[in-house]
Amino acid sequence: MTVFALCLLLVVAAFALSLWWRRRGERRHRAMARLLDSADALEDRLRTARSEIEAIAGDEQNPVREAMQEMLRQRLWLQQHGQEASLEQLDTVRASIDAARGNIERQLLQIERARASLH
Repeated sequence: MTVFALCLLLVVAAFALSLWWRRRGERRHRAMARLLDSADALEDRLRTARSEIEAIAGDEQNPVREAMQEMLRQRLWLQQHGQEASLEQLDTVRASIDAARGNIERQLLQIERARASLH
């Protein structure tokens, strides 16, 4: 009876461990997907905003170039460290990408307001 209970306990523990491992993998997959979606959204936005911002900001202070470089740094980091990165690290990288996109959006809004005040 004790051997049976011990075997049953081991089976239940192994099942629980496999469920935990699977959920951890799913959370990691979702975090990675959100990070890549954010990077793609930033890249798309930068490509469409490049000419507008460069026309106003010029080459000295080029926020588009800075944001593109930051995005490329994040993608390189992800390529090199993404497999072993923690969920917190992946979320931090995604947050920095989202912050860069927010910065570009604010600058575009300033450009739009400046153009509207000229007309």
